[in-house]
Amino acid sequence: MTKHYILSINPNAQYEWEQCSLRDPITSIQPDFADLIAQAVGDETGTYLVAVNIEVKVLEKAPSSQPQRVPVEVAAVSVNSQPSEMVA
Repeated sequence: MTKHYILSINPNAQYEWEQCSLRDPITSIQPDFADLIAQAVGDETGTYLVAVNIEVKVLEKAPSSQPQRVPVEVAAVSVNSQPSEMVA
C-alpha cells in the first residue's frame, strides 16, 4: 500500500507540535497509522504482531515561504493637550 502525504518542517514554528507535521495532500488531515495498518490487515477482530516498513521518497520540494515585511508609513498626528481647547 502506497500513501502520499505532505511533510512540513519548520524549526522556527511558534509551537513545538507545529515544527513537524504530516498531512494528507487532499484532505489536510493528519494520518492515523493505526487505522492504515488495520486496513492492511483486513479489519478483522484480533490481536496482531505486525512489522511496519516505512520507505520515504521525496517526490517534490516546495520552496520555503518566508513572510515578507511590508513597510508601513504612518502620518504624524499632533495632539492638543490643553483641556480648555477640547470640545465635548
